[in-house]
Amino acid sequence: MDRKVLLVDDDPDVLRSLSRALETRHFHVRTAPSAQSALAAIAADPPHIVLSDVRMPSVDGIELLQILRSRVPDIHVILMSGHDDLPVVSKAMGEGAADFLVKPLDLNQLWSVVERVLDEPAPTPADSDVHEGPDPIRPRLVGGDPRMVEAFKVAGRLARTSTNVLVRGEGGVGKEFLARFIHDQSERAGDPFVVVRCASLSRSLLEVDLFGHVRGAMAGVAGARQGQFEAAGAGTIFLDEIGRTSIEVQSALMSVLEEKEFRPVGSTSPIPVRARVIAATHRNLGELVAAGSFREDLYYLLRVVEIYLPPLRDRMGDLTRLADHLVAQACRSLGSPRKRLSPESMEALRGHTWPGNVRELNNCLTRAAVVCTGATILPEHLTLTPDRDGSSEAIPTLAEVERRHVERVLTATRGRKTRTAAILGISRPRLDRLIRKYGLGPHES
Repeated sequence: MDRKVLLVDDDPDVLRSLSRALETRHFHVRTAPSAQSALAAIAADPPHIVLSDVRMPSVDGIELLQILRSRVPDIHVILMSGHDDLPVVSKAMGEGAADFLVKPLDLNQLWSVVERVLDEPAPTPADSDVHEGPDPIRPRLVGGDPRMVEAFKVAGRLARTSTNVLVRGEGGVGKEFLARFIHDQSERAGDPFVVVRCASLSRSLLEVDLFGHVRGAMAGVAGARQGQFEAAGAGTIFLDEIGRTSIEVQSALMSVLEEKEFRPVGSTSPIPVRARVIAATHRNLGELVAAGSFREDLYYLLRVVEIYLPPLRDRMGDLTRLADHLVAQACRSLGSPRKRLSPESMEALRGHTWPGNVRELNNCLTRAAVVCTGATILPEHLTLTPDRDGSSEAIPTLAEVERRHVERVLTATRGRKTRTAAILGISRPRLDRLIRKYGLGPHES
């Protein structure tokens, strides 16, 4: 069997160490310090596998992959990166990479991947009209946890299909982010991405929201209404918290997904379904099926592919990188100079269980970036919600701390109450009460 491998990396130390490692397994190894030199080497003597870094000057690993998929489609390409932008993992898999490895490489995993790829048939040529999607670096979700990397690998492969997907995980882990990323990387990206919050609507309103109604079908409503399935067109409809729907709504959804058409309330004329369906839930649908509160046939229809996103507390190894990224992102959005977390602040973050997951972490650090007037975010700038046991290492509970916190946010927003309330995560009426309580003086509305 052909065991020729071409290593591509702009770091000579990486090339040396990986060459030695692969040669001990009897691979014939050549190296290239850039994508350009790799293309020349491939033209002279094509390898069976190209193992390339992603972040390289001039032409990066993703671009090299795209070139090879169009010019030499029978070469397997494995990408690797020390940077942990999870959407880049997805982008690579969507472009046809055989696999993606996160540096520092686990040699046992490397052997497993390379040996598996050797046994696989040659990849098929890339389609010329595949949608490339938006810049995979923005928006970003970072992390190196193997379960997150695997989830984004699957998402990348799914982007090229119209398969129904079920995304499972607690609130705030990034289910909607993942669904939107699949949409953005697919050929549907030019069409709408429509979000339906299943948990926030009653049974009757949810059916109307999904399918719409014709004129005169709803008492007290004069006109017709377009439903979300129709509004999605040929795009993607994201059913958030599908596990909170009633059996009646589940039956209607089952009919729509099976028949590929729906009828607005009060109408006898069917409308074809063109949108892809991605559903999400924090609940265990298998248990709901066993309890009789979720239709088994709909469960299996929705979960053609299931992706699980672990809670933040189970991947705390990602916390430092994720926190640094979110602080930098918050500073950019605020137009403020870059701020960094103090070691004490990081320790406080690590001591929290994050019941709200990444969403809670993002809100906490965005508020901290606003409140902090210096270059370093300290524990006093962090507002952590209590853990389920009521404890939290850095929660400010004293009235004086609360007063200073509200006052700093008001100052940072130049007294804009709506913006202040949003940053604090409270309602406008509650903010007004706090302003009166602490005598913070007149502010803009």
